[in-house]
Amino acid sequence: MYLVTVEGGDGSGKGEAVRILRKIASEEFAFSGVHLTHEPRRNSRLGMLAINAVRKGDHTPMEEAGLFAADRIDHSRSWIEPILEEGGLVISDRNIHSSLVYQGVVGNLGLERVAQMNSAALIPDLVIWIDCDPEQAMRRINSGTLRAISLSKKEYFETTEIQKKIRKGFSDLLSGEIKVPPPFNSSLIVGPIKNEKSLDELEQALKSELRSFVQSRPHPLNSDPSSVDLELVKRLIDGVESQSTLPGLEQPTHVTSESFLDGLSPSQWFDKAEMSWDSKLARKQNVSSTPVNFSVSSIVGTLSFIGTTDVARMRRRLGPVRFVTARHSRRILKWLEESRWVNRQQLHVPFHDGASFRLRAEWIGFGKIILALLPLIQSLNSWRKKNKTSDWSTAMADIVTHAKKNEELSSAVDTVISRLELIGSGHPNNGTPDTHSSLVSWWNLSG
Repeated sequence: MYLVTVEGGDGSGKGEAVRILRKIASEEFAFSGVHLTHEPRRNSRLGMLAINAVRKGDHTPMEEAGLFAADRIDHSRSWIEPILEEGGLVISDRNIHSSLVYQGVVGNLGLERVAQMNSAALIPDLVIWIDCDPEQAMRRINSGTLRAISLSKKEYFETTEIQKKIRKGFSDLLSGEIKVPPPFNSSLIVGPIKNEKSLDELEQALKSELRSFVQSRPHPLNSDPSSVDLELVKRLIDGVESQSTLPGLEQPTHVTSESFLDGLSPSQWFDKAEMSWDSKLARKQNVSSTPVNFSVSSIVGTLSFIGTTDVARMRRRLGPVRFVTARHSRRILKWLEESRWVNRQQLHVPFHDGASFRLRAEWIGFGKIILALLPLIQSLNSWRKKNKTSDWSTAMADIVTHAKKNEELSSAVDTVISRLELIGSGHPNNGTPDTHSSLVSWWNLSG
């Protein structure tokens, strides 16, 4: 879903930063996978042409830039893009900003020309700038501690003098002193993060920046989050239908039932959920005052498909779009247990000593509805705030009416229809809605 790139001069410690970022991302977030890469690539013919060009120093800056651009575009479209579309996180050691500095600034080609050559490549969502004093960086390079290739294959620009020019180029470009040309001016740039002291300090700085980025939920530059989550919901459904589990972890039949609405309409389920939710007590527990809330809906919706689970396993199923922090997940689960929405149990199975949770059967219907309606959760929440005493039965008609004049809202309604095609209508004798008007009818369909 996101492309994170790590930039900086040679010997600055980008490779170490990449490894630390993978550890942080794997432990804290719910991406479908965390993948490391680097540019230029050593496992492709295009990448090796670029690498050999800078080793020998016998190519013009234009030729170098062309080789790097060719490798980057192929890398973007053949390897990185499919991972992002599946909800993965790609962390790359170098990307477009290196070409802008090395060939555009130091090689005097100009930023616009280099950007134009790379215009078909993906745009980094987040650029992390690692900075280090060039003399210290050169000591690292010469000691071989940061290089996987032999010193006999040293690049021509690995001198203190050129590294000072490169450092200034990164400083001017990434600080905003000179403007990054489009389309690459959309990236969020953070730094400089100094890498001149301990690894612990580097890790803390990287953790702070990555947490801030992911938790702010920025819109991805290279993928559609609604399509990403739709694919992950499909996997969630397929997993429930196909996977066997350890004793005590079996999926109850109502998890996969086509009649999950249990005779109620979706709007009646919202009434039921709201009536059972003690708003004042929820606020005291630092939980949303309403179940029609993104974090609550993400967790309840996911639980409606996966049966008994611990916190870690549940969070892996959330994915990057439905992501909820570990601390807030535990807080919500505790509240759901106190409100008798989930059952807590201690499973006596090998390698599973922690507490596990299961959404109670009487809330499976609401969970599946709220998972389908997640793209509209903010609109539904806003509707309730404006219509505090109204019945939920009129909510969907109002939202669909507003969608006629709001392209973003209309797209969200379309996404809900696509999700219902996967999840089902909840009524075995009725098909899923396929238009905005039929979604309104489904909203109030019972029996």
